[in-house]
Amino acid sequence: MEYGTKQLQIIEVAEGLFAKKGFAGTSIRDIAQEADINVSMISYYFGSKEKLIEALFSVRMAETETTMVNILENQDLTAMQKVNIWLDSVVGRFMFRKNFHNIVMREQLSSNRSETITAFIMDLKMRHIDLMKQLISLGIREGVFKENLDMSLMMTTIYGTVNQAIANQDFYRRLNQLEHLSEEEFNLYLLEKLKVHLKFIFINSVSNEQQGLN
Repeated sequence: MEYGTKQLQIIEVAEGLFAKKGFAGTSIRDIAQEADINVSMISYYFGSKEKLIEALFSVRMAETETTMVNILENQDLTAMQKVNIWLDSVVGRFMFRKNFHNIVMREQLSSNRSETITAFIMDLKMRHIDLMKQLISLGIREGVFKENLDMSLMMTTIYGTVNQAIANQDFYRRLNQLEHLSEEEFNLYLLEKLKVHLKFIFINSVSNEQQGLN
């Protein structure tokens, strides 16, 4: 579904509040106040808070799928090159869409999580793993990736590593004596470190032979 400018603005405001206060802790009135609009406008565009978070998941998943489809359909790239680009996009998405991934993590740990949110998160994971399977299958056909990989554990390794790095970035910053860096400089530093680290993990886990990391 295509959303207009105003709808996307409301979705982004809601995303920030859901990340900060949780889905259950955020009211339609909170969203309307933050977005400087009437409550009736949210009802008009989305109908309910559940439909609003459904729209949020739809928008963010569409971004992921568009990126992956573009990578998969690029005939000029080898499977390994596609993996490298994909891993770069995963790190970038987590770093620059922190609110959305905070929502996913927060709701997974919430004892109040609704069946609606549970279904959205499960669908998100299944669609991610389906895209990853397509990429791995291409590498298997090219003979560069091992067969019989445990996709769910590989996805846990990749996404879990990025999640933990972002969640513990203050510790990482202090441990590596990087307090002198500005927030922007540190984010760029961590971004590049994660890209290299994930490629190292992935290549050593699934590749039939050692490939370049670039």
